[in-house]
Amino acid sequence: MNRKNYAGYKSFDYLEKKDFRQFDMEKEIGWGNVEPYEVPLSKTEEDRFKKIVEKNIIISLHDHIMTLPKAVRDRAQLIAASRENRLPISYEAVSKSCLDAVFDNGGNYFLMGGSNTGWKWDDCLCDLGMRICDIEHQEFFIQCKRVEDIVRAHNEGKVAFIPSFESCTLIENELDRVEILYGLGIRLLGITWSEANSLGSGLKEKGDGGLTSFGREVVERLNKIGIAIDLAHVGDQTSLDVIEASKKPVFISHAGARAVWNSIRMKPDEVLLACARKGGVIGIEAAPTTTLSEKHPVQGVESFFEHLKYCIDLMGIDHVAFGPDTMYGDHCGIHAVASEKFGKALAKQGGKEMPKVDYVKGLENPTEAANNVVRYLVKSGYSDQEIEKIIGGNVMRVLREVWYK
Repeated sequence: MNRKNYAGYKSFDYLEKKDFRQFDMEKEIGWGNVEPYEVPLSKTEEDRFKKIVEKNIIISLHDHIMTLPKAVRDRAQLIAASRENRLPISYEAVSKSCLDAVFDNGGNYFLMGGSNTGWKWDDCLCDLGMRICDIEHQEFFIQCKRVEDIVRAHNEGKVAFIPSFESCTLIENELDRVEILYGLGIRLLGITWSEANSLGSGLKEKGDGGLTSFGREVVERLNKIGIAIDLAHVGDQTSLDVIEASKKPVFISHAGARAVWNSIRMKPDEVLLACARKGGVIGIEAAPTTTLSEKHPVQGVESFFEHLKYCIDLMGIDHVAFGPDTMYGDHCGIHAVASEKFGKALAKQGGKEMPKVDYVKGLENPTEAANNVVRYLVKSGYSDQEIEKIIGGNVMRVLREVWYK
């Protein structure tokens, strides 16, 4: 699958190699010895898949669409590369996907230009500015600010790029920074990452005191200015408090069901149902060692879809989407580094160590994940209307209600 309107631009083509530090980067698709995988379809199913992709808007609720350096498992090298703020956006690889829009989260918790703990205001803004500068020098990606930008991207064979941050940690105790982030293009903001901040508790905390008074102010301000709220890494009680406090639907951009796999990264039924009752949507995750199941402990397409099916049955077809949380290159490696940095709590499931994988078959990068989600839905016999909702319709409904018109 190729986008006709991709003209071959590579990140930072507007510069010369002498202008910034160079790193040895992985291939965008098929890094190392990992073979790309495509969910097999019959001729009839293949024809249906193509028609669905042509007709419908397809949105990833959470990804990191940059190419990783080859030395990603060397934390020192990873931090060195991230401090350059020039991990390249994988334009060509995205052009081979069915995506019309993607919520991109950039370098996220590895933004450590001035700190070894991440999430500093200056570092995050530097990363955001570099990404947007790169996008402004090409024509394939559209920086998305309104719902109509997603529609335009679909109609023109382009991709709507939606900048996001996974945590409000960077705003510290400054409420007005929320508006600054909106002005700089952010349209989805997590309340916390895995660690607690001034708004509430992250999912790795042993105790969850719920949403703070400052957190309630932030939720109110996010509603007013039109930034969507994300609960993917938020603790259970804080999540419930946010859902109650918000006047608008919220997203759980990348997670799964704890009833399918007992992990703190997965969401309990109580949170999933509360999200659905508020009109919100969960994006099913594909990052390594997350959406596993007892039936499929080696993570892949089958385990991913166990979580998707469970959430559909529990929450309803109107409240499920996909948010793979993948990258181009060794994204299992970067998650291994994250587990070392942020604690073993993220690497356990109900007290037992998770089965580790070197790659996630069929969901290894944003291109493979998006294409295979649609292909698997076709293969599984979902109706055209059901598929339309899961691959983008549900997200569009929430955005029309939450974003500033």
